[in-house]
Amino acid sequence: MGSRAPPAPQLPERLGTQVEEKHLLSSLAAAQALATVLRPCYGPQGLQKLLVTAKGETVFTGYATAILRALQLEHPAARLLREAAQGQAEQSGDGAAFVVLLAQALLAQAEDLLRAGLPRAQLREAYAAAAAETLALLPSLAIRSLGPLEDPFWALHSVMTTHTLAQGDRLTKMVAHACSATRELDGAFRPERVGVCALPGARLEDSCLLPGLALPGKPCGQVTMVQRGARVALLACAFGPARPIAPATALLSSPADLTKLPKGSERLIEKQVGQLAAASINVVVVWGDIDEEALTQADQLGLMVIQVKSRREMVYLSEVFGTPLMPYLLPPLQPGKCQRVYGQELGEGLAVVFEWESPGTPALTLVLRGATAEGLRRAEQAVYHGIDAYFQLCQDPRLLPGAGATEMALAKMLSEKGTKLEGPSGPAFLAFAQALKSLPKTLAENAGLAASDVMAEMNGAHQAGNFLMGVGVEGTIDVAQEQVWDTLIAKAQGLRAAADVVLQLLAVDDIVVAKKCPTPQQDLNPDAEKPKERPSPVKKISPWKK
Repeated sequence: MGSRAPPAPQLPERLGTQVEEKHLLSSLAAAQALATVLRPCYGPQGLQKLLVTAKGETVFTGYATAILRALQLEHPAARLLREAAQGQAEQSGDGAAFVVLLAQALLAQAEDLLRAGLPRAQLREAYAAAAAETLALLPSLAIRSLGPLEDPFWALHSVMTTHTLAQGDRLTKMVAHACSATRELDGAFRPERVGVCALPGARLEDSCLLPGLALPGKPCGQVTMVQRGARVALLACAFGPARPIAPATALLSSPADLTKLPKGSERLIEKQVGQLAAASINVVVVWGDIDEEALTQADQLGLMVIQVKSRREMVYLSEVFGTPLMPYLLPPLQPGKCQRVYGQELGEGLAVVFEWESPGTPALTLVLRGATAEGLRRAEQAVYHGIDAYFQLCQDPRLLPGAGATEMALAKMLSEKGTKLEGPSGPAFLAFAQALKSLPKTLAENAGLAASDVMAEMNGAHQAGNFLMGVGVEGTIDVAQEQVWDTLIAKAQGLRAAADVVLQLLAVDDIVVAKKCPTPQQDLNPDAEKPKERPSPVKKISPWKK
């Protein structure tokens, strides 16, 4: 009988079995375990995690989206919560930790109401009413908005410096300039018009803006520039003869056969490269090895050959150009088109720049430099957050007080209304308010402050009508003076995502998994040892798989 390692002490072994006290909500333990992982990373003073990916790579990050992606979750409720948080991050660029922490706090409050005797159906209805009231009150707290011709630096600064970032002011100015310059005359903004290129080397302050789309890569042949009318092919294969995965054996009957082998390969290369030139292709971007003979043939035909190292860059180019990635050395039916292509040296780094003159294409690229891969990764994430925030402000320019001030203001208004309501709605409104208060409390704890003192001071200020009081590094701050803002769209989406997933989980009374089918080996070999029969065909599931 095989031995099994004991579970981690902070995670219950089986959801629904009694560890200290049986939960009435089958999803609460999973939500608490997930929130425990993310809570130390919440806010600008949050801690970082060292993640070891499935490929063995070590990633140093404090972003909830990256942490959630790396976790191997087994519990269905934890997976559902992760999907809601990742959906929030995809829509607004940030807020994954906000969704998880608020959902866990709402489930914990719901557990207390269920223990107090409130029926589950009435609790769901009252929670839905409290969530609708919260979303209705949210626009009343928007006291600032970004003007159509206003410099967005002040609105993007707090978003991009959520986690401590060196040269945050310089990066914010560059993102603000790039976004403002690419905004169209009708006020619309397309995030794809601003590219981001991370080049290792130099310092972060050496980052710059380049016209068009810049990608890490290098021209490999003698043709290093196409000045006009570039037609681009994207190859996800080697630029040269194919290399079969399976070993091949050449059968030779005479010495003459030996002399024919390289000539046949050369003729094939000439034919394939000639097909590219015949299709009016003059730029070839390759994700793979480049053969010298094929490169020589490309130089003779005037083809510019560019080698890139990242598959992600190739996928991005495919989306921008609207042309497929070719798995073979063949011309695409619809090649990508741009005005000009050229190589650009940036200190020790090399980049390739694609320029367009038509709208809807990348107009500017922010080239990031850095001495370490981790520093580049953090700067790249901050830039993408800034671009996403500007896109949201172009849709709705209203801004909310940040640093937990909005959550405290909503909690105050819900508490006041909850004390006047009768029936199950009153306790549900108060529970929703307590869940919202847990977020600024987490900010204070992660900043190393006395959370009880900070919460008491904030509560007193908000009761007196000052809803601009938030959590800072050294204590409470006036968010208007410190210029700490959240976009209304992102906050509303986060509240809606957390409320929706909680209402779904409140409808679940238990989690069951069908019994696994026998393996094919057991069907073929009836004498094989079979697993011991269990008295029930269903089993409880642990919160997640470590």
